[in-house]
Amino acid sequence: MNRPVIAVLGGTGKEGSGLAFRWANAGYTVIVGSRTADRAAAAAAELNKLLAGRATVTGLCNIDAANAAAIVVLALPYAAQCPTAMGLKDALEGKILIDVTVPLNPPKVDRVCLPEGGSAVLRLQNDLGAGVRVVSAFQNVSAVHLKDLSHRIDCDVLVCGDDADAREQAVQLAEAAGMVAWHAGALANSAASEALTSVLIAINKRYKVPGSGIRITGVPRPDRDT
Repeated sequence: MNRPVIAVLGGTGKEGSGLAFRWANAGYTVIVGSRTADRAAAAAAELNKLLAGRATVTGLCNIDAANAAAIVVLALPYAAQCPTAMGLKDALEGKILIDVTVPLNPPKVDRVCLPEGGSAVLRLQNDLGAGVRVVSAFQNVSAVHLKDLSHRIDCDVLVCGDDADAREQAVQLAEAAGMVAWHAGALANSAASEALTSVLIAINKRYKVPGSGIRITGVPRPDRDT
């Protein structure tokens, strides 16, 4: 199977490194990106210890990682989303960008705070232009259990995007990481999944759990998850 190379920008953080770990374990070639090559290399070394020889992750600075990949995953804090992506615009041209960004407003991260226009991911697509196929996914998946392969991720992934093929590739990546994913319509619908993250954080705080999630009902689910 010819799998695309994946660059995870923000791969030094909990969400990014967890996703990188799961995709590398599933057989994908994964590059961890960071602002500096040294930080990226250190994060890759930690993942390689966890992978224990099953796969090898490499670490590069963001621009080199983006240039080397077919699919780029942006797993960064909201404040770094646009500056990072726009600085890599040329490297992202013609590629799929899967954006995991959530517009949180510390310290009130349990309150919905969407940007003007309703969606941080949609705004990024407008800024990058049609040459980059932006997809929204993974905003509602807690990082807590991503590096524990024995733990089933009990949170469905809503995949939004204006390009059906790009959405499908994001769905396949979610499934490779052991999750159930759904085509959730146009990129504008990302406003719902972005907002849901603050709702889930509020639920975590109220019920003292580390990683609440969402689950779509009324639709036949994959056999492995029944």
